[in-house]
This record gives sequence, C-alpha cells and structure tokens, in this order.
Amino acid sequence: MPAIRRDRLRSLMELETHKFIQEHPKSGALFERARKSLLGGVPMNWMSKWAGAFPPFVSEAGGAEVWDVDGHRYIDFCLGDTGAMTGHSPSATVRAAQQQLERGITLMLPAEDAVWVGEELQKRFRLPYWQFAMSATDANRFSIRLARHITGRPKILVFNWCYHGTVDEAFLTLENGMSKSRSGNVGPPVDPSVTTKVVEFNDLEALETALRPGDIACVLAEPAMTNVGIVHPEPGYHRGLRDLTRKYGSLLMIDETHTICAGPGGFTVAENLDPDFLIFGKAIGGGVPGAAYGFTKQVAEAIAARENLEECDVGGIGGTLAGNALSLATMRATLAEVLTQEAFDRMIPLAESWTAGVQAAITSFDVPWHVTRLGCRAEYLFSPDRPHNGSEAHHAMDFELERFMHLFAMNRGILLTPFHNMALMSPATTQGHIDHHTKVFSDALKALTA
Repeated sequence: MPAIRRDRLRSLMELETHKFIQEHPKSGALFERARKSLLGGVPMNWMSKWAGAFPPFVSEAGGAEVWDVDGHRYIDFCLGDTGAMTGHSPSATVRAAQQQLERGITLMLPAEDAVWVGEELQKRFRLPYWQFAMSATDANRFSIRLARHITGRPKILVFNWCYHGTVDEAFLTLENGMSKSRSGNVGPPVDPSVTTKVVEFNDLEALETALRPGDIACVLAEPAMTNVGIVHPEPGYHRGLRDLTRKYGSLLMIDETHTICAGPGGFTVAENLDPDFLIFGKAIGGGVPGAAYGFTKQVAEAIAARENLEECDVGGIGGTLAGNALSLATMRATLAEVLTQEAFDRMIPLAESWTAGVQAAITSFDVPWHVTRLGCRAEYLFSPDRPHNGSEAHHAMDFELERFMHLFAMNRGILLTPFHNMALMSPATTQGHIDHHTKVFSDALKALTA
C-alpha cells in the first residue's frame, strides 16, 4: 500500500478543520458562549472529543438523522453511543413518555409498568429477578456491591481495556504484566489494583490464575469487548469462563449495555450464556435514562437472607430516581414496540451491508485495516488482523488518524462515535444511509493514499 504520510494527514486535517469552522458559524458562536458557563464549553467533558474545533450544536434529531443549528443534516451512526440505538425519539417511546409526564414523573412507589418490564426481561434474558437503576454504570456498581455482600470476598476481576461506564474498579490496565491505574483515570478513590484484578480477554489460563486464590467476588465482563474496537470471544471461551467462575466460587456478571446489538436478548441469548447477573442500560428506555440488572434465583435468595429492612435505604444501592415512573413507562414501550425481533431482523443486515462497504474500500485502497461486526454494530480498526484481546485492539488505535476519519465524515454529513470507529444501526437506518457512508469512507481513503 502507499504509506499514509503524517505530514499529508496533518495537512488534510487542517483543511477539514477550516472547512468545518467555515460551515458551522452558529455552532462556533454557541461554543464560545458556552465556554463562559460550561467547563470546556460542553455539558459533559467527553463531548470535547468530537473531531473539529468544537462539536456541532444540535437543533433536532429524529430517527437515524440529526440536524445542527447551522442547518446541516447528519446520518447518525453514533446514536448516542448506543443510548439512541432505538433511533431518536421513536414514536412508541415518545407517546409513553408524554402520557406518563402527565401522570407523574418520579413517585418512589411501584406501578404496573415495573411489573411488566420485569416480566419482559425475564422472558428475554432468562433471569428471574430484576431491579432498576438510572444508568448502566449504577447497575454495574450495585451488582458489584451485591456480589461482594453475598460472597464476602473483597475483589472483582475485569478484562484489560474493558468498558463498564464510570465504575471505579474498572479503570486499570496491564503494563508489563502488572496492574496499574489507567492513564486518564480522574481522581481514583484508591489505586484500582487494590480492588480489582485484570487479565486479558480470551486468556483462560490467566483467568484461572487470577481466580485461584479465592478472593474474587465476581467477574465483570462484556461478552464481547466493544469500547476498544470489537473483540470477539474465541470458540469455547465463554464455556471456560463460566466453568472457572463456578470452580472458584466467583459470580459471573455480564454487561450487555453495548452487546444488546446482538439481538433482543443480547449476546447472552444469542450465544446461550448462563450468567449470575446481567446488566442492560442505555437503549432500554429509548434514550430516557434508565437501566436494569437481573440475577438468578440463587443470588436473589442470598440477597434476601442478608436483607436488613431498617437499613435497606442506606446500603449504597439504589437512588431516589432509580425505578422512576417515567423511565419504566419508556422501558415498557421500547421493549414492547421498538427493540423487537422484527427490528433486529432489519438492523443486522444493514450492519452487514455497512461492513461490506467498508471492507470493499479497505481492499480497493490496500490499507492494512480491518472491519468487524457484532449484530447491528460494526467498526473498523487500523490493523490488518482482528484483535484477540484488549491490548491488541488498543495498540491498533491511532488517535490522529481516527480524528481525521471522523471529521472528514462529519463534514460530509455522517456522525461516528467520537471515542472509536463504531457505527450502529437503528430501526430508522436505511440502505441509502449505508451507501452514503461507503462513498464517504472511500473518498477519505482516496485522499489519504493519493
């Protein structure tokens, strides 16, 4: 392949940045105004990571498209980094939210919607008992606390370069075989190596070595890694993971927040997994904040045996807004009418088409990249081979090149997830959207390799 010269890449980036600034004067003005009241000019720090001099400010979103204040339309493959995998403002979810807003938003009392959602989650994921939270991060935190509580063990185990929201215990990595706090970990309460062991995904030998001392309360895992590029489990890995956790008395916690892209029951049902806990957040309420965590009968009995009614409101689990009426109404509508089998039957072939278009361009321009897919989610990485673990995936990242690809796409009406090269399909995504991305991706490679 012709080498991608760094001086050319930087020159192209300067041109794309100038184009973006010139074509987004209203977003630029709002950004300058925002810098006087919002840290970094954005409501959440990671919004600074959008490629370009500033993020486009949104005026409206609907289905699989977004419009900014300067009148530009974007095909949205980011979809709120899975939070809007349902498409923006699906009609069934909007109707349920409107109706519930008039009946009460947060009540600290149960309603029938909670029962319906619990029963639906039972059917989807084959776990009998459920509780609710405001985010997948909270659902992970609460599940970890419960695992420690019922096992009496102090530590958890995660996989190198994993992602589980802002869970403190998950922000560590391996360096020369030693666990250490990740670069960028903001104000950790303790060194995460005190609370957590970390091993590489797909390495059963390392997993067993870590579990053998008997101090691991739970293994927290995405069934396929998603936030460092898609890393698929190797054949037999999940069987080994389940066997080893049982052998050493550790609970298995599967975080389906991103891997719900595999189908209505996530990777767990698609691949017949058997977890002790399951976490599902982001998309469950069609974009309205909410999450759920489920567990087995054995776990439920162990929790109940240790329950203290007098102190159940101060144990570090729950929250005033957890299980609120608005979240549960939108969960019910989203599960019943949006994230259905019929929707996935449409979304997954579109992801296959997106993947095929990207692969055709990679082949045509002979760049040493690869593209992979998980259900209705797809992603390309800057390496020729698929990674087997988080380290290999992380080493394939190229921040400078990634920002160029994202800004080039954004300047031509396409939004990709700003943290990596991920594209997600929604029920509103069309083949026309896919074809436009294929053309723009090809044009980017042509510019890079000219």
